[in-house]
Amino acid sequence: MKSFKYTINGNVYKVVINRIEDTIADVEVNGTPYKVEMNKPTKKQVVTINRPAQAAVTPIVRPQQANTGSGALHSPLPGIVLEIVCKVGDTVKKGQKLLVLEAMKMENIINADRDGVVKEIKVNKGDSVLEGADLVIIE
Repeated sequence: MKSFKYTINGNVYKVVINRIEDTIADVEVNGTPYKVEMNKPTKKQVVTINRPAQAAVTPIVRPQQANTGSGALHSPLPGIVLEIVCKVGDTVKKGQKLLVLEAMKMENIINADRDGVVKEIKVNKGDSVLEGADLVIIE
């Protein structure tokens, strides 16, 4: 949810964007709800992960052992796991889509940062994760 304050011709408008899906936005203007149709769908952000040399591992919000192995793919930002595209045992290529993470109402595609085999998936659909949390282990 994002909130904005606009002044137009001396009138103050408090605009709250509750949700955006494709070309429809659910907004409130001074407390009155509206459905706004946009000309173009919102852009989806694509994120390619490069594993830092010495990453601080932050655990997933739900209690779980964090894997500090060299093949860990880390979350670039805090968010919620919307979709997991890979499964344990899959052979993946660098740049291949592995999962989708929602952060600040945007879908972020998390791609493999190396070629390898998915050894372990550290998250489930619907999990909240913090920045730096292990998502997938690739060997």
